[in-house]
Amino acid sequence: MKITTSGRRRYFQLAESYRDGAGRVKKRTVATLARLDQLDSGLDSVINGLLKAIGRGLLPEAPTVSFASARALGDVWTLTKLWKSLGFSELRRVFPRTRDTIDVETLVRIMVFNLVRSGFEALCAALAGDRGLAGA
Repeated sequence: MKITTSGRRRYFQLAESYRDGAGRVKKRTVATLARLDQLDSGLDSVINGLLKAIGRGLLPEAPTVSFASARALGDVWTLTKLWKSLGFSELRRVFPRTRDTIDVETLVRIMVFNLVRSGFEALCAALAGDRGLAGA
């Protein structure tokens, strides 16, 4: 494959290399596939044609991609993953449940998350110019 220019137009071409009678490597254009400024879904048909010519299957349909809202996951999800990956979820073993069934590990996690989040919000506000950083 190569891209050539003719005037202001650019072309997508199929090329091959070969040796001439003297053994020197030469290149020649086998086919001009499309103008680059006109490429769109037509490129899929060109690729499928080439795949068919060499005996391979057609291109699969492009998958439908969907994105989850980042706000729905947000800081609590990120901090929970970090909490577990650092092994802090094992605090459940250190603090057995009391007769009042207080989950100490969850309470500690919530306090830490609130401290991290308030610190992050203060940093964002300072960077936005609402107030200066302490000691700055």
